[in-house]
Amino acid sequence: MTDILTLTMNPALDVLTTIDQVSDTHKMRCGAVLKHPGGGGVNVARVLHRLGANCAALYMAGGVTGERHHKLISAEKVRNHVIPIDEETRESFSVHETSSGHDFRFVLPGPQVSAAEYEACFDYIAQHLPKQFLVISGGLAPGVPTDFYARLTLLAKQHGVRVVLDGNGPALAEALNVGVYLFKPSLRELRELTGKALLDETSQVQAAMQLVQSGQADIVALTLGEQGAMVISATQQWQAHGITVDVQTTIGAGDSFVGAMVWSLSRGDTLLKAFQYGMAAGAAALLAPGTSLCQAAEVHSLLPRVTITAL
Repeated sequence: MTDILTLTMNPALDVLTTIDQVSDTHKMRCGAVLKHPGGGGVNVARVLHRLGANCAALYMAGGVTGERHHKLISAEKVRNHVIPIDEETRESFSVHETSSGHDFRFVLPGPQVSAAEYEACFDYIAQHLPKQFLVISGGLAPGVPTDFYARLTLLAKQHGVRVVLDGNGPALAEALNVGVYLFKPSLRELRELTGKALLDETSQVQAAMQLVQSGQADIVALTLGEQGAMVISATQQWQAHGITVDVQTTIGAGDSFVGAMVWSLSRGDTLLKAFQYGMAAGAAALLAPGTSLCQAAEVHSLLPRVTITAL
């Protein structure tokens, strides 16, 4: 039995290239290509594995792209279980503009999934519930009903498994109505969920606290990009500023943040300590191109630079 199981319902083969400047109409000659196994839960599992957690990644895959994705995650020695599907796993294409440092990310919708295929994911989890955490990360593939994450959340809670949720759209809202242990939205996602502008720290804290007080999440970890992050629970409110590093990409910081927080919590660390590790991992993810994610040595080296204050 694994301590932590991650779920990715719409994984992607992440393809990254570079160009001096993005422009329309003309052919743009790109640089060398990097490929990584992607998707929210897959990325979280990659980080957990690097930090030494007892974890496994569950995801659906099909076609040639799915085979390539599986070879890449297996090459990293991440334990995984693949639910085969008839249609082709999607690609996610990113271009790093070297003149500006901006990342342009093109996300395809993914394969149409049948009821038998997504129910096979549910059945696997029901039969292999982890000891501690179920991490549900990323969006749903086309064809998966919006109550799917809510069903899984209810199942996990009934067995005392803590659910960590990093999703989007109606499926996210339905799962929150069941109530999760840790919810990690970006500021954009929290705005979409609440329908509010959340232009200042006070309104952001209030929105997060409302989710906690309504029972939708025990903990809200709100990531704010360059501005850092906040962690809000019923008894603790913390804020951290972003760490200044030599940014090679903006991709993968959120998944690294989640992976490090869950790893730390699984060891029995305090919420404050887990937040520190999350911040260090998010910054470490910025140091390498593509969806390289954070490396354990860099997480530990950046940890002393994390400054957290009470709100």
